[in-house]
Amino acid sequence: MAGIVALGRACELAQDSLLTESARIGALRDLLELGIISTIPDVRINGHKEKRLPNTSNISFAGCEADSLLANLDLEGIMVSSGAACSSGTLRVSHVLSAMGIEPAMAKASLRFSLGRENSEADLDHLLGVLPGIVERLRKSR
Repeated sequence: MAGIVALGRACELAQDSLLTESARIGALRDLLELGIISTIPDVRINGHKEKRLPNTSNISFAGCEADSLLANLDLEGIMVSSGAACSSGTLRVSHVLSAMGIEPAMAKASLRFSLGRENSEADLDHLLGVLPGIVERLRKSR
């Protein structure tokens, strides 16, 4: 019984903050994308500009492999995913990214950034402080 009451209260609290938290996270996502496109050449934001979740961004980095980006970001303590959510754990090109018209090379160079309640502008600053150098280094090594 206590668990049911606790779950009900948690749902009430989540509903109360849903709109403001979605707006805050969406603003962080927009800052992330702006920071990436303004500091790294040859990137592509995948997906519709407005019709998408506020917490998720899928970005392709031309001339990079997603696995290499993942490994380098992991070493910096940054957790991201590759491809699209529905293709996690597979080595094939995401059928979603393909259906969006993204060519295979760019689909294989895609990272998915997911933001949540615990993320802040400081997290973006950390990411944007290391990502351009990682991308540059990976592109030069090809």
